[in-house]
Amino acid sequence: MKVILISMPDVVPIIIHETAVHMPNHGIACVGGNIDDDHEVYLIDLIRKRRSIKKYLSKTLKKIRPDLVGLSAMAWQYDTCIKIARLIKQILPDTKIVVGGYHATLMAEEIGQTADAGWIDFMVRGEGEEVCRRLVNALDGKDNLENILSLSWKKEREWIHNERGPTLDLSNIKLPIRDKRRLTWGYHIIHSKIELLETSRGCTRSCNFCSMKHMYGRTFRTYPISRVLEDLDEIYYKRKTRWVFIVDDNMVLNPKRVIELCDAIIARKYKGLNLVVQADCISMSQNEKMVKKMAEAGFRSVFLGIENVSKKNLAAAGKGDICSASKKAIENCHRYGIMVIGGLIFGFPDDDEESIIENYTFLKSINADAAYCQILTPYPKTGMREFLLAENLVTNTTDLSKYSGLWANVRTNHLDSDRLQYLFWYHRQQVLGFWDPSQHARTQGKLWTSIWRFTFKPFLKLHYRKVLKNMGWEGRYQREVQRWEDMNTFKDLEG
Repeated sequence: MKVILISMPDVVPIIIHETAVHMPNHGIACVGGNIDDDHEVYLIDLIRKRRSIKKYLSKTLKKIRPDLVGLSAMAWQYDTCIKIARLIKQILPDTKIVVGGYHATLMAEEIGQTADAGWIDFMVRGEGEEVCRRLVNALDGKDNLENILSLSWKKEREWIHNERGPTLDLSNIKLPIRDKRRLTWGYHIIHSKIELLETSRGCTRSCNFCSMKHMYGRTFRTYPISRVLEDLDEIYYKRKTRWVFIVDDNMVLNPKRVIELCDAIIARKYKGLNLVVQADCISMSQNEKMVKKMAEAGFRSVFLGIENVSKKNLAAAGKGDICSASKKAIENCHRYGIMVIGGLIFGFPDDDEESIIENYTFLKSINADAAYCQILTPYPKTGMREFLLAENLVTNTTDLSKYSGLWANVRTNHLDSDRLQYLFWYHRQQVLGFWDPSQHARTQGKLWTSIWRFTFKPFLKLHYRKVLKNMGWEGRYQREVQRWEDMNTFKDLEG
């Protein structure tokens, strides 16, 4: 059997410009790496082919002529996913298509009731490694569709949703694909090569705006440290890559294990290794010893989910009052030279203009090195969506392409969606302004922070000064909105 696994081209410029960071999709790499060796598997990350999707796919599909194509998509990428599925069927009508990822996991039954489901043959709900391995074998006559847990499939045009399977034993997961079977290349963070690494799956926190528990349940599972090191060796020695983004949902839930892992990495003596991770504020604030060890192991940057300064909003999000923990976590990180990207969410029911200003001001006051700011998104099947629907605060229930965190799909008790969207953008410019790299950032990235400070930033300030003079804030905003609209519009997939 020949299999091609494809990730979507859609991007979101929430931290930095969308061309500055292109990372491979770890999900399809893991699924591909666990398909049995007697099948041919190839990976395509369409983030690297955004300008020529139809041309590239047409040429590649006709050359390989796969028996099965797998498409991975988030909710906001699903519209593009269906357009690609349609293109594949037009090029190779007999090729089977399986869709996986968060959206298929959460919405398999709803997808099966739409006309778009005609382009899809199978859906994977939850972790895909074992389901896809068995699906490929079934299509090769070595397994039975009805026996594959977590698989949705068609029987006489009717969708059958097999029973959901248990979470996987991570000690049995093989390494992801990073070799010549990956047909797209050029993954980078600014000017450096980057790869992805996974050390655990799941999170036990209770955030009700997150859809992760539908993928993994409310569990936290870890890979054996020996397996993590084997994976890291491949990235460092075979791929010659020094920047590694750890994709774990919340790696620091077990501080003792983090310290053990860091000690193992330190013992490996990787020269010039730079690790990036996401973590929760509570764990990072209460475990300074762990933070110190992370810095020694090469952790250079951490994303912290601060979420909101309002106690009421934090309670609505299913989180406790973590403001003090946020401050302490950032202090701990900075003490040991780790950059902090602070994450905030805007658009809770009681948010008004003052709330937006207050949150941006708070983020600036606690000295986060960069900001990852989003508008509250009513993701399907989440507790937050149910609450917002009950309060009649969801203004966009159907166009999931806007569910990326960049767009206002909700209103508040004080702001309509358009006003929320504008103030979210406007006060970021006013309060945070152009990024001013901290000393931590300058130390870790002397070249690119210098280029930003002395070349791009002065140019952009001059450019936007002219724009504001000619168009005003509203005109500049409308131009930005149009850029966002155009960003994930792939004209060659239309029609």
